[in-house]
Amino acid sequence: MPRPSTTTPPSILTLVIMAAVSAASLNVFLPSLPKMAVAFETSYAVIQLAVAGYLFLTGFVQLLIGPLSDRYGRRPVALVTFGTFALASIGAALSQTLELFFVFRALQAAAVAGFVLSRAMIRDVYGPDDAASMIGYVTMCMALIPMLAPVFGGFLDDALGWRANFWALAAFGMVLTAMIYFDAGETNTVQNASFTDQFRAYPELFASKRFWGYAFTGAFSVGAFFAYLGGGPFIGAEIYGLTPAQVGLCLGIPPTGYLIGNGISGLYASRVGIMRMILIGTFTQAVLVFGAVSVSLSGIQSPWAFFAFLAGIGLGNGMILPSATAGVLNVRPRLAGSAAGLSGALATFAGAIFSGWVASLLGPESTAFTLAICIFCSALLGFFAALLTAYWEARTPDQNETSAAPSAKSG
Repeated sequence: MPRPSTTTPPSILTLVIMAAVSAASLNVFLPSLPKMAVAFETSYAVIQLAVAGYLFLTGFVQLLIGPLSDRYGRRPVALVTFGTFALASIGAALSQTLELFFVFRALQAAAVAGFVLSRAMIRDVYGPDDAASMIGYVTMCMALIPMLAPVFGGFLDDALGWRANFWALAAFGMVLTAMIYFDAGETNTVQNASFTDQFRAYPELFASKRFWGYAFTGAFSVGAFFAYLGGGPFIGAEIYGLTPAQVGLCLGIPPTGYLIGNGISGLYASRVGIMRMILIGTFTQAVLVFGAVSVSLSGIQSPWAFFAFLAGIGLGNGMILPSATAGVLNVRPRLAGSAAGLSGALATFAGAIFSGWVASLLGPESTAFTLAICIFCSALLGFFAALLTAYWEARTPDQNETSAAPSAKSG
């Protein structure tokens, strides 16, 4: 029987699955929502809180996961959170009342630890430029999950019913907990004295312009994607008259660009440096989204001409997010977990804000320009945030903020 690992870094496979389970927990059961509403004798709007409420809750959970992992270590926090997620998934699968289901669904938010801890573990082991490349590879694999999980969940529902989705999540959670136990050694070698000290250290993180620069660059870039999710289906169906299947194809365009962008990041971030990669990514995103603005104003009625330019959302995010994340984590290496949690929460809240903003603007009189200009505003804010970050990096380098990171180690 293999012995548990307590000292060796986790393999890339373990880190990928940590992030993948976090992503799958959000949307694997989306095709089952109508059946779940019938089963719990409630409305579709109420059962949708299992998605919207969950997304909002994960933003707050991320704020706690980071400091906890900085204080107690990545390994024990990962074991507790994914163990909780597995048990909560079993509870959700067995729930007979809506209230009980929502309680267990809230506990499933522990899975967001996968987003925070996988990035923090990479930063513990790799230097900033190599970390950007490694995060790029992890998120490139993870990008497939939002596309594949609902399809998988739909097949499970057809074959075994909606509860099978939560049994599947429980199984994934148990397998992942075992993988962490046997594969993921502790990577945080400098743990703070107390959990309270972690929150006392937040002002030190808040005082860094560079932290906010990297964090807002990532948040605005993510905001562009969530703005698209908030308005893309409406524009496709109501403005261009697309069928649901065609709308689905359109929604798959940015994730395809995201895969390509992550591949570029994985190959070149360590060569060109994270700041240049961020500037290239934000500029690319803004320019391509402006192409969609131009198409919407030109009178061209082809939906494919409009949506093709929006591939720039995913392409830009794929180049931006790994490097912006590496930058956030390197501002205060000893607070990497806190930085990952805070920046992740900021991106989650930004996504919710931009998605809600777009949804509030769309109506019978809306055009494709409404969606395009909202996405462009978010992308342009990301580009300006990147420029400010580059300026702060050049003008006010702080040796305490850029302390040397450990060299790459093999798993």
